[in-house]
Amino acid sequence: MPNTKSAAKRLKQSEVRRVRNKAIKSRTKTEIKRVLESVKSGDVAAAEANFRVAAKKLDQAGSKGVIHKNAAARQKSRLQRVIKAAKAAS
Repeated sequence: MPNTKSAAKRLKQSEVRRVRNKAIKSRTKTEIKRVLESVKSGDVAAAEANFRVAAKKLDQAGSKGVIHKNAAARQKSRLQRVIKAAKAAS
């Protein structure tokens, strides 16, 4: 329990941020899964469309500080590599 007004405010702020960050992280993970599922099913066109959405969500999470910018770039790079391999295979 917070002992001061400022500590109580910080508690409220951190709770709001925690909920927001959780939603953003969950959304990015969902979009990444959609890309990987599209690649696994062999639908490269859908994978590319899903990648554009996933890349946007990753960039937004990186710019807001929910995840590190380099972590977002790394995820995008890995997704691109998977899509490129699927294109070459088909």
